[in-house]
Amino acid sequence: MPKILVVDDEEDIRFIIKTALSKKGYHVVEAESGEECLEIVKSERPDLIFMDIMMPGIDGWETTRRIKTNPETKDIPISMVSAKGGSEDRRKSTEYAFAEAHLTKPIDFELMFRTAETLLSNLSN
Repeated sequence: MPKILVVDDEEDIRFIIKTALSKKGYHVVEAESGEECLEIVKSERPDLIFMDIMMPGIDGWETTRRIKTNPETKDIPISMVSAKGGSEDRRKSTEYAFAEAHLTKPIDFELMFRTAETLLSNLSN
């Protein structure tokens, strides 16, 4: 069962995403900050990360960039999940942070499930 890390500073958002992904059979781990995410990535090695952008401390873009520029964790696929959905925001997600995808809030769960399937299937190829 793939392990997905959900990173968001809002507990209710984490709960909603965790519940939806758990119903699809995923094992879900949560982090409420970029700093906590970086610790969990080291200890738990998730198969996929859904990352909020706007968080106190290290924001999602910087957290993602740190994961993607580390040779030990660079292959973990990451999708940003944010209310920030403009073209500049999307560009920053992929070109600065090196995320594979960018989803916008409110969350389209069918799109989130397809994104998870796609990013996880790329791991096995």
